Amino acid sequence: MDLTALLEIARSAWVVWLMILFGGIVFWAFRPKNKKRFEDDGMIPFRDEENGG
Repeated sequence: MDLTALLEIARSAWVVWLMILFGGIVFWAFRPKNKKRFEDDGMIPFRDEENGG
């Protein structure tokens, strides 16, 4: 096995790994369990500051 073949395998492995990672992040973000948390976090910029600013 030469270096070129090894690089091809490594590139393919990275593509597969990144696709699995992306799918996991999407699954985590769209789970119904996280809906309330993300809604609360989305309202942070609209909350009044504690110091009256």
